[in-house]
Amino acid sequence: MPSDIDIAQRATLKHITDIAAQLGLSDESVIPYGRYKAKIDLDANPQLQAHPDGKLILVTAISPTPAGEGKTTTTVGLGDALQRLGKRAVICLREPSMGPVFGMKGGAAGGGYAQVVPMEDINLHFTGDFAAIALAHNLLAAMIDNHIHHGNALQIDPRQVTWKRVMDMNDRALRQVVIGLGGKVNGQPREDGFDIVVASEVMAVFCLADSLHDLRERLGKIVIGYNFAGHPVTARDLKAHGAMSVLLKDAIKPNLVQTLEHTPALLHGGPFANIAHGCNSVIATRTALKLGEIVITEAGFGADLGAEKFIDIKCRKAGLKPDACVIVATIRALKYHGGQEISALSQENLEALALGVANLEKHLENVTQQYGLPAVVALNRFDHDTAAELALLTERLAGHGVEVVLAEHWAKGGAGAEKLAKSVLRLVESAQAQMQYVYSDADSLWEKLGKVARNIYGAVEVHAPRRVRAVIDKLQADGYGHYPVCIAKTQYSFSTDASQRGLPHEHILTVRAVRLCAGAEFVVMICDDIMTMPGLPKEPCATRIDIDDEGRVTGLY
Repeated sequence: MPSDIDIAQRATLKHITDIAAQLGLSDESVIPYGRYKAKIDLDANPQLQAHPDGKLILVTAISPTPAGEGKTTTTVGLGDALQRLGKRAVICLREPSMGPVFGMKGGAAGGGYAQVVPMEDINLHFTGDFAAIALAHNLLAAMIDNHIHHGNALQIDPRQVTWKRVMDMNDRALRQVVIGLGGKVNGQPREDGFDIVVASEVMAVFCLADSLHDLRERLGKIVIGYNFAGHPVTARDLKAHGAMSVLLKDAIKPNLVQTLEHTPALLHGGPFANIAHGCNSVIATRTALKLGEIVITEAGFGADLGAEKFIDIKCRKAGLKPDACVIVATIRALKYHGGQEISALSQENLEALALGVANLEKHLENVTQQYGLPAVVALNRFDHDTAAELALLTERLAGHGVEVVLAEHWAKGGAGAEKLAKSVLRLVESAQAQMQYVYSDADSLWEKLGKVARNIYGAVEVHAPRRVRAVIDKLQADGYGHYPVCIAKTQYSFSTDASQRGLPHEHILTVRAVRLCAGAEFVVMICDDIMTMPGLPKEPCATRIDIDDEGRVTGLY
């Protein structure tokens, strides 16, 4: 089978104005960035808000494995299948970060015959949103040090500046740096560091804001550090939020592209699913719901991280309610969770599969009982999946009252996901979603942490060192207790130990640090060594990426 990039480059794309027309958008509503991508100018289509909302489908997955599950590919394939069935479908995804593209993961625009295109543009600079977010973030960083240099009227304590700099590339050498060296004219020396752009609070704010006005207000609330008296200093105190908003005035418009089968797709924003909430922008999701009959979106990583944050942060803030959920799994990944080594995953192993299914069952329990959403399991099929393995999985899940649907969209495009699409439509038409949050706004930060840890992760206890618990208590006392919690931990396990596959028992959640994101309006509870500036592997994807004399990109995925 051809590579993903070969498939994408051979595709015949429609002009982006034709894709917009499928959604009823006028030419005045579309700002083309070339032939095949555009931004939607919502101000040019004010009547859009009067449209009824479509149905919202959330795609999530089991705990990720090196074997791969294909969540984005499923989101795209499902959208194409729904369009084939005559539905006006719209797909909502995050924009890829160039760090992983050139690092270990590679591209993130789907795969096989279920992709969003133009694949090269989407995976690289796209429409410049991430560059604008990086500039807005770094403008604030520059204004902090400039303020300190010119007298420090706000009495900012350089030892307590929490606002780092960012770039959209993996570079471990920049995680911890010292700035201001070279004499008095270069500012005051202090410790600093870099995060990747998707870890920036500006990215989280960007994706949770519902308007340009809301964006500006949230940016102003960002806490950049503390003064010598221990009081927080904000971007508004530095009078930086207005200029930051100016840099984001075009980026905040949702991006419109298409799939290989010309299904409209909105790709907008892309916060880390560990350190932030891991969902595309609220503006894009709301726009899609006004434009389509049925909207398919995804949340980062498995249903314990991405789906929980989608519900407890994004839906809570934006008033969204999914109508159904798709949980993506593979036989390969479940055998890995059951202890089988990755080199042997193509071999039948019913014992490992039986053990690994517990991971899927816990995610299914979370979705249906904790979040209150009707669900279907999408099983991405591989050629070496055996009849015995498929029968075992179907039998195990029969008692849960959910349908298991074999999906083949990677090889067959939308046609390979029609069974899944029909199952989703049956859920939407027959089941009544009763979405519920894992915790209430009135719960304390510590109570919220405990409810997620015990109910979603299956932890038996929650621990925090005395200094960390003191920070949590202070945030509670300072009036941030009504914020949601955003738990940063490994995506590979329900526990905080990535090596514990399947369904770990008797594990303890330990919080080692706390980070206030006052602009995004959540409190990050950091439970292990989450890298906010990843490093490149020994042989990064960048070594395989090239361009020929005709300008054709190769090796991107």
